[in-house]
Amino acid sequence: MYRLGIDVGGTNTDAVVMQGKTVLSGVKTATTEDVTSGVRAALEEAIAAAGIDRAKVGKVMIGTTHFTNAVIERRHLDPVAAIRLGLPATACLPPAVDWPEDLKHVVGDHGYIIGGGYEFDGREIGPLDEEALVRIAGEITEKGLKAAAITCVFGPINAAMEERAKAILEEKCPGLPVVLSTDIGRIGLLERESAAIMNASLLGLAARTVSAFETALAESGLDCPFYLTQNDGTLMAADVVKRFPVLTFASGPTNSMRGAAFLTGVTEAIVVDIGGTTTDVGALHLGFPRQASTIVDVGGVRTNFRMPDVFSVGLGGGSIVADDGGKVGPQSTGYRITREARVFGGETLTATDIAVAAGLADVGDSAKVTGLEPAIIEKAMTEITAILENSVERSRISPEPIPVIAVGGGSILMPDRLGDLDVIRPDHFAVANAVGAAIAQVSGEVDRVFSLEKISREDCLTQAEEEATRQAIEAGALPETCQVIEREDVPLAYLPGNATRIHVKVVGEMGGVDA
Repeated sequence: MYRLGIDVGGTNTDAVVMQGKTVLSGVKTATTEDVTSGVRAALEEAIAAAGIDRAKVGKVMIGTTHFTNAVIERRHLDPVAAIRLGLPATACLPPAVDWPEDLKHVVGDHGYIIGGGYEFDGREIGPLDEEALVRIAGEITEKGLKAAAITCVFGPINAAMEERAKAILEEKCPGLPVVLSTDIGRIGLLERESAAIMNASLLGLAARTVSAFETALAESGLDCPFYLTQNDGTLMAADVVKRFPVLTFASGPTNSMRGAAFLTGVTEAIVVDIGGTTTDVGALHLGFPRQASTIVDVGGVRTNFRMPDVFSVGLGGGSIVADDGGKVGPQSTGYRITREARVFGGETLTATDIAVAAGLADVGDSAKVTGLEPAIIEKAMTEITAILENSVERSRISPEPIPVIAVGGGSILMPDRLGDLDVIRPDHFAVANAVGAAIAQVSGEVDRVFSLEKISREDCLTQAEEEATRQAIEAGALPETCQVIEREDVPLAYLPGNATRIHVKVVGEMGGVDA
């Protein structure tokens, strides 16, 4: 059996065919406006290049920017009823209070605050106002809202009110998708609420996207399950994507980092993914992206669901270089590089032209840049190297030397060393993102507050590990491959009952993918 990895980016759609740990083929095709035809073209080319029987493709793993782009571009979002359980507290800050006005308008600005919620110590602020929920259900039907997001003050301590509110809405509005903030976000009311609202607004697009991928695979003669990659480097089944589309945010850089770890065998490193327009930089820990521990901004909205600690800088193969070589980017030719760069017959001096002139790459027609003055080439390369060095230093958390792994089509810009750090450029570096999708594992995660009054800390950790392992196995992981990659417990001094927050993540290999 073979597996097919596909990563849909803004410029290119990459695809690889893998058997076991061997990459049989890797291709790049242009991303199309409808995306699905681009996916079909990529998988057809990858299968043809590998020369395999498509009937023996056992699983397809897809990474997509559909949902991130929808938020950034303010398109394909559904109006949402944003319901907060918390009165009389929190009345001064309505739901989506800090959202950009254009995004708030698209999602509908339908915010409600009703009685309910908990104090920080678990006591009720007040009982759940069920009559208000019935009234809101009527408005949802009247306004034709497509989904609801429910957020309870200190919900992560006790999810009972959110679950009761969901049951009432589902009874009064049959078929209405309802998102609970405690299923997505963490401690932090406004950020958790924003994550829930954003997820609810994407549910319609998620259903259409999953259906489109199903159609694309069926039309290509592939009769096998497919999965989408999450932003923690693991997979989720199509039905889970329909419920939690926000968990795919930033899965592109994550796939590149996982692919970098797989292609090099290095599990502790800084990964630099250089594309056509931007460079994504992040740190690997145990072969997975280090997770962000702070608030994450998505499309101008502060959220606190899990995201990789990755940042972008305006440097890529298509970055425009000033005439004297002293400035590189952030402006870029982007997908037009094959028409506008000098090595391709254009008139614009790009970072790719500099790399070819410096002898770092053999792309296009090198004769087109033979007339460049050495001083310009040297100055531009110095600027490119400085940008990369600063980016890598920003991701380092220790003065100890750590390898730098260069991936992405634009990694021809990367020198062989960055300061005191060695640079590794693996085979198939240009399609590392698709490799990352193809080798993605399955995860289970627990993140909640435990009381240590009647149970020891060790027993709580064991319980959390067992639950996370069970989730991973239910999602398709082979039990013998499951391992804990994240485990932390943080005592919560302000809560009674000797409370502690425990976060455990377990990953395992997908059953049936290693031939």
